[in-house]
Amino acid sequence: MLATNHSSALQNIVPTDADPTETSDWLASLDSLFRRSGGERAEFILLALDRMAKDLGIVSDALPFSPYRNTIPLENQSPFPGDIDMETRITAIIRWNALAMVVRANKAYGELGGHVASYASAAEIFEIGFNHFFHAPDGEHGGDVVFFQPHSAPGVYARAFLEGRLSEEQLAHYRQEIGGNGLCSYPHPWLMPEFWQVPTGSMGIGPITAVYQARFMRYLSHRGLAETDGLHVWGVFGDGEMDEPEAIAGLSLASREKLDNLTFIINCNLQRLDGPVRGNGQIIQELEMTFRGAGWNVIKVLWGSEWDALFARDTNHALLRRFAATVDGKYQTLGAKDGAYNLKHFFEEDPEVRALVAHMSDHDIDALKRGGHDFRKLFAAFEAARATKGRPTVILAKTKKGFGMGGAGESRMTAHQAKKLDIGALLAFRDRFALPLNNEQVENLEFYRPAEGSAEMAYLHARRSALGGYLPARRRHALKVAIPAIESYADFALKADGKEMSTTMVVVRLFSNLLKDKVLGPRIVPIVADEARTFGMANLFRQVGIYSPAGQLYEPEDAGSMLYYKEAKDGQLLEEGITEAGAISSWVAAATSYSVHNLAMLPFYIYYSMFGFQRIGDLIWAAADQRARGFLIGATAGRTTLGGEGLQHQDGSSLLMASTIPNCRAYDPTYAYEMAVILDRGARSMMEEGKDEFYYITAMNENYAQPSMPAGAEEGIIKGLYRIASHKPKKGSDPVRLLSSGAILPEVVEAAKMLESEWGIASEVWSATSYSELARDAREVERHNRMNPHAERAISHVASCLPGKAPIVAASDYVRAYSQLIASYVDARFIALGTDGFGRSDTRQALRSFFEVDRRHVVVAALAALADESAVARRKVAEAITRYGIDRDASAPWTI
Repeated sequence: MLATNHSSALQNIVPTDADPTETSDWLASLDSLFRRSGGERAEFILLALDRMAKDLGIVSDALPFSPYRNTIPLENQSPFPGDIDMETRITAIIRWNALAMVVRANKAYGELGGHVASYASAAEIFEIGFNHFFHAPDGEHGGDVVFFQPHSAPGVYARAFLEGRLSEEQLAHYRQEIGGNGLCSYPHPWLMPEFWQVPTGSMGIGPITAVYQARFMRYLSHRGLAETDGLHVWGVFGDGEMDEPEAIAGLSLASREKLDNLTFIINCNLQRLDGPVRGNGQIIQELEMTFRGAGWNVIKVLWGSEWDALFARDTNHALLRRFAATVDGKYQTLGAKDGAYNLKHFFEEDPEVRALVAHMSDHDIDALKRGGHDFRKLFAAFEAARATKGRPTVILAKTKKGFGMGGAGESRMTAHQAKKLDIGALLAFRDRFALPLNNEQVENLEFYRPAEGSAEMAYLHARRSALGGYLPARRRHALKVAIPAIESYADFALKADGKEMSTTMVVVRLFSNLLKDKVLGPRIVPIVADEARTFGMANLFRQVGIYSPAGQLYEPEDAGSMLYYKEAKDGQLLEEGITEAGAISSWVAAATSYSVHNLAMLPFYIYYSMFGFQRIGDLIWAAADQRARGFLIGATAGRTTLGGEGLQHQDGSSLLMASTIPNCRAYDPTYAYEMAVILDRGARSMMEEGKDEFYYITAMNENYAQPSMPAGAEEGIIKGLYRIASHKPKKGSDPVRLLSSGAILPEVVEAAKMLESEWGIASEVWSATSYSELARDAREVERHNRMNPHAERAISHVASCLPGKAPIVAASDYVRAYSQLIASYVDARFIALGTDGFGRSDTRQALRSFFEVDRRHVVVAALAALADESAVARRKVAEAITRYGIDRDASAPWTI
């Protein structure tokens, strides 16, 4: 009943004609205008009529999508420049090898998985791109960026096998990477660093990062850093993938900034992983509405060349009415059935449509292809997209999921899960695509590669040679960029001499100073999602300007101020607005420029720390996969520094999440000199040494006295732990070790003084700049010792700093699990204090008391630890609780 109701709604788009004669007169007039004055004049008249209709209240808006047919009419279709028969044969071979690769892997190891139906639906799309559009970097062209639909990876591997870039052994080890010769499941640059350029395995991540890659190309060009005008970003995505909010998050930016160097090709096979995308609707029309509303050029490729004769004869648009009344769930069923079924359940449901195909057999009906499987239609769409100026283009290509797989998967609900075919289905596949394989070869799932020098191989290589070489391919290195001496830009932090400042102010001042360096400065990309003024970055408005491809078309309200809001075409700061997903996508584009553009850039993205790993962790994980290099600055970090903001703003978990990413170096500095040393080390690691790592550094908005750097502290800062104070009132006593970082270290410093002056307890205070770096080093040492039982025992940095049994109390502004990363690597009793639970709005002092991480609670925790070791009497713990007014009956802050 639902389908029937929706079908009726679709029919209302093309209502019954009450006066065909009058309609014919109007249409004839439009046709005459077009033939006499051309398309531009005809479009103007239609727009004028549209405005009049709205003024009269006839319609509130024009229809947001066009009829269900190809956007490019036959007479405007670009001639196909290649050899269709040759490309058809090559595509068939690639289809077979992709299928054989997945089926072989699952025949041997049933748990490996893999997908064949997605590539089967997109094969022609990819081959049009590979043979005619996707340009590799060469001496004259910087190279296009192609985002490959992840489930279609087997087809990309199969093509690379034909090209001689992958071996038969590698194909035979699809999804078997541990031995060293395997191929990863999806596009993963970390696992195949010379092959895949961009990761797309997480749905929705590809589309938004594609938009910002295209935008970053313009940024580089407008700033005079690289010639990118001839480069293009192509993204092949699935129609189901467009449900992800990230997938459409960048559409308005792409049109607003006129990114005509960007084309999406959406493979509309009308199916998600489990079934129809819009079973009761039409996803293609919905996507057209979305993209057209966002300002994109929309090209629909719905019907293959076999339909052209039918459209030419359909003067009353009977087919269009049938198309409009057919929902996607029915299209899927029609796609899974043969010509006889289609004739009965589609064409014969309307007498006019039945008359159009009266001369056609069931076989002829069965041969009517969807546009996404037609080389001519696809080429015309790609060519029109590349020629479009002033706005991005989306190609909506209608295909069948599992095309060519017949009853084993074509348009079946189970198509996405298909990874095993019986011998009958394999033979039918061979016959359908006329593959030169005998029965034994088919049964053995043998890969097929034409002989070198064959017509197929010559054509394959010639097409890629004309486009600069082979894709996908990834560059791993760019020219090194020198980092100035740390004293030249960070002296104020190294020699702070007790000046009060926040670490947010410190990091902004550090990279503002680096911006002035003639070599490194132009390579720095400051990025903020919004609230640059909150982070003290307003001086950058004037210093480097805010990037805008249009420049500044207005006089800003604050034009008379020193720090006025200055937009410029060559602006350096990316002020992205309230979109953390967009800002991190910009960061990724800059952080991977060393590979994409052979130009190393150093991005600094500064943001509210809570809106980083917690909100956009998937994009950060993809950045890690892509081997990004740059700085993420989690400002207003910690759960107690952002006093009044409360539960959803206070961050107690980002450092723990950062510790799970292998190539993320995460730090929680307290002092200005620590920030300077960490930033300097990171910049040298990424820009001079070319290491594929990125840095997450927390920064606080709390002002406090900043000491100068003690001699010899640099190594400990980078390794994650060094001692900053010792208190020894009792000769010979073992000191309790107090560890802390970030906002809570000043509390711990005061707690140590209280232990000495009020309780006569010896202590050491250690600045733990990175528990994750300490844990990483300790894990390596532990494994080394386990694997080398006869070798001299290595000692980790944390174990060398904290030997013996004296208790350790670690207090941080993060959940306890963060400091507990090192608990198993020390011999002493380890007590973690942290900010588990939901945040609250209050003053910093009240919050630290509530979460039990202030100086009073650190003292009590130290006394309790010593009491457990029988080093002090337990009455002292009770005495301290009473003295400091701590409510022992209060609920724990993590209680729900």
